Amino acid sequence: MIRYYQQQLADLKAQNQFRQLPQLIHRGRFIQREDNTMLNMSSNDYLGLANNEALRQAFFTQYQDQLPALTSSSSRLLTGSFPIYDELESLMAQAFGRETALLFNSGYHANIGILPALADKKTLIVADKLVHASMIDGIRLAQCEFVRFRHHDYVHLEQILQKNDRTFERIIVVTESVFSMDGDCADLTQLVALKQRYPQVMLYVDEAHVIGVLGEKGLGLAEQQGCINQIDILVGTFGKALGSMGAYVICDQVIRDYLVNKMRPLIFSTALPPFNVAWTHFVFQQLPHLQAERAHLAQLSQHLRQAIVDIFQVPMPSESCIVPYILGDNELTVRTAQRLQQQGYYCLPIRPPTVPKGTSRIRFSLTADMQVAEVEQFIACLRELAE
Repeated sequence: MIRYYQQQLADLKAQNQFRQLPQLIHRGRFIQREDNTMLNMSSNDYLGLANNEALRQAFFTQYQDQLPALTSSSSRLLTGSFPIYDELESLMAQAFGRETALLFNSGYHANIGILPALADKKTLIVADKLVHASMIDGIRLAQCEFVRFRHHDYVHLEQILQKNDRTFERIIVVTESVFSMDGDCADLTQLVALKQRYPQVMLYVDEAHVIGVLGEKGLGLAEQQGCINQIDILVGTFGKALGSMGAYVICDQVIRDYLVNKMRPLIFSTALPPFNVAWTHFVFQQLPHLQAERAHLAQLSQHLRQAIVDIFQVPMPSESCIVPYILGDNELTVRTAQRLQQQGYYCLPIRPPTVPKGTSRIRFSLTADMQVAEVEQFIACLRELAE
């Protein structure tokens, strides 16, 4: 029987899709692997907070020797609920101007749990074709009818809604705000307008890659586009720009109560450690004051995006600090990433099934702790690559 798995692995290697866990040493915004020190161009630490020593020291100074517990030891419905969880949820609800919030262990937990809890046989889920794998898994677990609309094609989406609006009691439209592999943005205002035309539609938006990065207060694309109050299920993570761990949903109280009673990953998982939640609470309080970091990140991102256009003669590759360089071929993508690593840049190949077949890419990910000179040097390296 083991031969089957051996053959599957051999096939992955032949297709240049075989993956291995890397052995890395983290040194601020740099990665050390073996004897090679590289600028980390693959991190989701968009604001550079994970490497912010001053912020870390301020957190420890606040708590001194009264640090929160290192484990919850239980699910929140048993003995694993601590005051700091409620404090963070209240803080976030107030910041977003919504009734309530609810914490989860990770973005993956959120996306595989919320949709199955809210959906039933009378529900249709309609998802953007390029939503994250965690949402696809959540849709599958929901065991209800679902269809996909073409990426950012809201005319196609409305055709689906018109066709099904009298067939289902509820329709949940699912999208990311900034897409994790392409770095492009959804038009949330158009989605909200569609929702308002179809009373049975609920809107589910995953802001994982943009919370902290966009908006005057760092609350994401929904804040920037002025539609926080019109999104039924607003999901985000703490493990990226906020430099922590866990996830959240911003919603109405009735949805929160329903999830507490029906969402299996919440009910049956040990809660996040109070120490971790306290750190998230501390970092979230800083978001309104990180406008300079957001502006610097936006400047770096625009500079790199334009350089990609100029060097490789391609359309503008994204609208965010996620900048894909699409090569298409798996072997070429792996080889190019290796060359960049040799030049001192930790760039990783992204291949199917993470991205559609024929769109293998290197996903450049910028962070606010990078310096302009470092990005300039990287662009110079890309120019040499193209020659």
